[in-house]
Amino acid sequence: MTQFMKSAALAATGLVAASAPAMALTLDEKVNQVFASATGWFVNLIFSPFPGSEALLGYAFPWIVLWLVVAATIFTLYFGFVQFRAFPHSISLVKGDYSDPNDAGEVSHFQALATALSGTVGLGNIAGVAVAVGIGGPGATFWMILAGLMGMASKFTECTLGVKYRNEYPDGTVSGGPMYYMTKGFEERGLPLGKFMAILFSIFCILGALGGGNMFQANQAHAQITNVVGDYPGWITGIIFAGIVFAVIVGGLQSIAKVTEKIVPIMGVLYVATAIIILLINYDKIGWAFGQIFGGAFTGLGVAGGMVGALIQGFKRAAFSNEAGVGSAAIAHSAVRTKEPITEGYVSLLEPFIDTVVICTMTALVIIITGQLVSDPTTGLYMLNEAGNAIQTIDGNSGVALTSAAFSASFGWFKYILAIAVILFAFSTMISWSYYGLKAWTFLFGEGKNKELVFKIIFCIFVVIGAAASLGPVIDFSDAAIFAMAVVNIVALYLLMPIVKREMNSYMSRLKSGEIKKFH
Repeated sequence: MTQFMKSAALAATGLVAASAPAMALTLDEKVNQVFASATGWFVNLIFSPFPGSEALLGYAFPWIVLWLVVAATIFTLYFGFVQFRAFPHSISLVKGDYSDPNDAGEVSHFQALATALSGTVGLGNIAGVAVAVGIGGPGATFWMILAGLMGMASKFTECTLGVKYRNEYPDGTVSGGPMYYMTKGFEERGLPLGKFMAILFSIFCILGALGGGNMFQANQAHAQITNVVGDYPGWITGIIFAGIVFAVIVGGLQSIAKVTEKIVPIMGVLYVATAIIILLINYDKIGWAFGQIFGGAFTGLGVAGGMVGALIQGFKRAAFSNEAGVGSAAIAHSAVRTKEPITEGYVSLLEPFIDTVVICTMTALVIIITGQLVSDPTTGLYMLNEAGNAIQTIDGNSGVALTSAAFSASFGWFKYILAIAVILFAFSTMISWSYYGLKAWTFLFGEGKNKELVFKIIFCIFVVIGAAASLGPVIDFSDAAIFAMAVVNIVALYLLMPIVKREMNSYMSRLKSGEIKKFH
């Protein structure tokens, strides 16, 4: 998943270009300069701290993170902690116990979950977690888990609405997502501005898909490959990735789903299994590590901001990792085969659990247990050790190096497994975001194979650009666009959540009465 990747303020000021006044600017630098001057205000707006948070808390709290966390808390309370009550039924739905192959839709519950997971399980789980514990200490892990658990309710809300208000076409394909429930749902409730919000959301989604969901992924995959095999031109990686991505996405969602249902379990098992091996080797430290996590969450053992710093870092990285409330996953989940919209809401709540509670926690435990963080003997505060201090910064791009050092601490060759995981994560994120961007594109310009092909070609061109160039402000802008999607989407969720509650109550009453039975 994307993350708050660069220092937006530096990008916005154009300091990169200013550093070489006597030299002719390269193409990359010209693009940087143009984008920084034209869009820096937007990036700063999205990622700016909540007014007064630094004076009140002693730490800048990005308002967009607060926006996501407050929404997740409200949905958790409004739906009566649905993420815990419905968890067993969610597993049954993913297994296909209630699936009717004759229902409208393109993919199974499992395929829809795998496609959405492939868009969120990514570099945020590797680099973002390293940033969280590097700054907030082990205690950031506790708050990251809590934010992930609450985010399950946000996913439940948006994915239920995505299925309820999707468009179903005669050829069996479907289109759904926030832009459809904003238009149709708002119209149903007699609310204004639905069409305007849908257009705004679609524009942000396309920009986010081309940048954070594409260029950044290709760029980081190339960087990780060169760390292993040595330096070579990025356009080579870009062309290879673009060719593979195009081969997958040209076949539509069913082609994407067939790939993601294989890749997601493989990359998830590969990454988690590697982490478990490291934890088993250091089994005697697991209890100690959890003690550091819980102790640091409330006593403040981080290098910045104490308890509040741990809380903010945990919430921030969870929000940036699982995208709960952004609305992107609702696009993938809308294509599921079902006649009960609420069932996909139940399935989707598993997504933040797998992404944040399981995978992010594994990353944090490996970093803590392998000694990448050491405490100061005089203050007791956690700080990076020598290796970590040399590679870890607030800049999200350097987080991968800390995680790589942690994975290599037990066995040097584990860094190669991590490199494979990074490549798979980047690839799966790209193909999922190609679908998100495509559906936003067709909402704006209409359905049709030729119109879809235009977007797919543009998307693959940006894969090459992302791998070959270092377009910081461009990616910053598109990353900000992804979280701008959340601003529009959450407003819609607040206004439409009574419809979700009605669907939930109806479904649960029929399930308890026996009207809804297992299909198998």
